[in-house]
Amino acid sequence: MHVPDGFINAPVSAAAGVVAAGAVAVALRGARRELGGERAAPLAGLVAAFVFAVQMLNFPVAAGTSGHLLGGALAAILVGPYTGVLCIAVVLLMQGILFADGGLTALGVNITVMGVVTTVVAYALFRGLTRVLPRTRRSTTFAAFVAALVSVPAAAVAFTAVYAIGGTTDVPIGKVLTAMVGVHVLIGVGEAAITALTVGAVIAVRPDLVHGARGLAAPLKLRVGGELVDAPAATPSPAPAAARSTRKVWATGLAAALVLAGVVSFYASANPDGLEKVAADKGIDEKVQEHGAADSPLADYGVKDVSNARVSGGLAGVIGVGVTVAVGSGVFWAVRRSRTPEAPASRPTESV
Repeated sequence: MHVPDGFINAPVSAAAGVVAAGAVAVALRGARRELGGERAAPLAGLVAAFVFAVQMLNFPVAAGTSGHLLGGALAAILVGPYTGVLCIAVVLLMQGILFADGGLTALGVNITVMGVVTTVVAYALFRGLTRVLPRTRRSTTFAAFVAALVSVPAAAVAFTAVYAIGGTTDVPIGKVLTAMVGVHVLIGVGEAAITALTVGAVIAVRPDLVHGARGLAAPLKLRVGGELVDAPAATPSPAPAAARSTRKVWATGLAAALVLAGVVSFYASANPDGLEKVAADKGIDEKVQEHGAADSPLADYGVKDVSNARVSGGLAGVIGVGVTVAVGSGVFWAVRRSRTPEAPASRPTESV
């Protein structure tokens, strides 16, 4: 759903940029609380890199259309809503500058629609569901599925609203809304599946690393009658989260992102994504402009002057993951270090 230059007029693009800048400023302030632990910054950088990698994997939906992860729900549930907004903003910035994906003048629109709307809608729905459902791994994963599913058509509605105000072509908005929501409901199913699988996998091994799963424990397993069951609650609790290393999780996540972007992305669907398909069918792409970074050596997710498509795309994906994790981690370290130290009296006392 990366909006290119030329879809939205200059005044509305500028206004969306102001909205996006304000949202990022609020997210920076809120992320200071979410990035309190030593391990939080590198893990948030990893989440940004993982979202970048999975966004390269367009999957077919229907009628010659494909979709890809937006990532707002996944990022919000894993690292928190404020940090989640920053994760998606970092991804969109890297994609726009390095890969000519998403217009530079439309960066504010993309951050608002793909970052802010998806994150806010998904996390609000996720928290609402987790408050009424049992506090179990399955219910948390189910809540992640529903939240991600709803966040994608919500972003489609948000784009249509922006286009209704500042679209550069005269197209019946009702038809655009119907088409956008219809195809993005289907894309939302893929988003929900990816989000639930990822969140469920992390919860299964390290629930302490999932912002939205705080309070859950990873119980020990016992084999009873040939089946694995959760050990009784009275069994000794695992080591404190603060004492457990995250290096293995970080290395595994980075390796997965590199494989997805460097290898699996070659098999992604070549069909236009939901926005591209609707734009072509409804004529809202008549005034699309060439991307300002079209001459980038990594434009269109390929390395310039590398003739082999598989190698070119794989290298571009690996470079993108590396740059995103480096930039993202740097941003999150800076945000964490900018926290105001707490006064001794305000520190919570430890329970015994």
